[in-house]
Amino acid sequence: MKLALLLLFCLLPCQAFGASDNATTQHLDLTKHWVGYAAIGIFAAAYVLAMIEEVIELNKSKPMVLAASLIWVLIASVYVSGGLDKQAGIAFRSALEGYAELFLFIMVSMAYLNAMEDRGVFDNLRVWLLSKGFSYRKLFWITGAMSFALSSICNNLTTALLMGAVIYAMGKDNRPFLSIACINIVVAANAGGSFSPFGDITTLLVWQSGMVPFADFYALFIPAVINFVVPAGIMHFRIPKQQPIAIGKAPIMKRGALAMVVLFLLTIITAVCFENFLELPPAAGMLAGLTYLKFLGFYLQKTEPKSPRSPFEHVYKLFNVELPEINKNHRFDVFKSVADLEWDTLLFFYGIMVSVAGLSFIGYLTLMSDLLYVGMDPTIANILVGILSAFIDNGTIMFAVLTMHPDISQGQWLLVTLSAGVGGSLLAIGSAAGVGLMGQMKGAYSFGVHLKWMPAILLGFIASIAAHFLLNARFF
Repeated sequence: MKLALLLLFCLLPCQAFGASDNATTQHLDLTKHWVGYAAIGIFAAAYVLAMIEEVIELNKSKPMVLAASLIWVLIASVYVSGGLDKQAGIAFRSALEGYAELFLFIMVSMAYLNAMEDRGVFDNLRVWLLSKGFSYRKLFWITGAMSFALSSICNNLTTALLMGAVIYAMGKDNRPFLSIACINIVVAANAGGSFSPFGDITTLLVWQSGMVPFADFYALFIPAVINFVVPAGIMHFRIPKQQPIAIGKAPIMKRGALAMVVLFLLTIITAVCFENFLELPPAAGMLAGLTYLKFLGFYLQKTEPKSPRSPFEHVYKLFNVELPEINKNHRFDVFKSVADLEWDTLLFFYGIMVSVAGLSFIGYLTLMSDLLYVGMDPTIANILVGILSAFIDNGTIMFAVLTMHPDISQGQWLLVTLSAGVGGSLLAIGSAAGVGLMGQMKGAYSFGVHLKWMPAILLGFIASIAAHFLLNARFF
């Protein structure tokens, strides 16, 4: 199973969101220059290629990384020719610093998830659910609730693929259940990540930029629950009442599995403490947490049970054949978990962040900020951001908003976090969870199937925003 990112996690200092915040950098307004127009065209073309990745079979990181490079080459060429030799380099390094922290945070998080998958944690959960003999309707709510809960600590793609494996195993012979359950998982995974500071790229970016304190994100918990429950309640009546065939007992997890779960939670706590109490980047706390996993790996290797000898050892020696090892435990290697990261996704985020930083340095995000947050009510602007996230990756949208750095209240920052996080549920292509499940379900879940339930999802979107205004008025 591919594990991706999320989720999504680092401290992005204000300088990383746009070179306009760096007092030592002199700007040229290139918004009406040919370089500005070329940069917009390059970014748009690369993003379209990334969106149709499954069709053209070209990894999404390739066009985005190339676009980022070309945009900054054009910018730097103008600045160097104008006698401002170092200005573009200063701005680029500022954006690179922000990405480096994001990369390190995600690297540790995904290494833990890969390690837990290697130890059989996720397989055990999947088979355990299959062995209980739940009805389709119960499974619909159980997988939805688990998606909501898991996505608050894991990224929505990982959560969706895990729960997707469960419902596919139980519902592959019941297409109506499978299609609706996939929609439910996508909505639940996006909603669950919208109230946790480390549950989704949008919340991580807002938290690490300092716009909303850690604890205040949980004010979005009830609106997020409403966003999940409203469409799920409507879809419930279309779920078949039958019960799938149950299977046997769940397999025994490998040594160290439960310890890894505990250490992963401890690592998240360490990252939070680093940011809240020590004013250090959460990425530093995550790297400290990686050492927990490395020491556990060292312990597992040193205490690994010896393989018993074969009773036919003398026969193998007689024919000079290497003696096979019986019941040998799979050796755990931390660096294999790191090597198995979803590198395409990580490089895609590099391309996105560096490209957006380049467009900001040119001056386009200042124009967009004036359009949205000066010429428009911030509530309408933030809701529009949520609707746009159904068409454009929510991480890209949120990074752009943070780069604009609008002067809005904390309640509005919570609103845009909520709307961008759950707005991706409106369309199947609006989130990594939806795109991932479309590939996993082999036609049972598609853009058209999701679109049929868009009115119910939109109702949940509206209800969650209304709940935010009703319950969190103190933040406005």
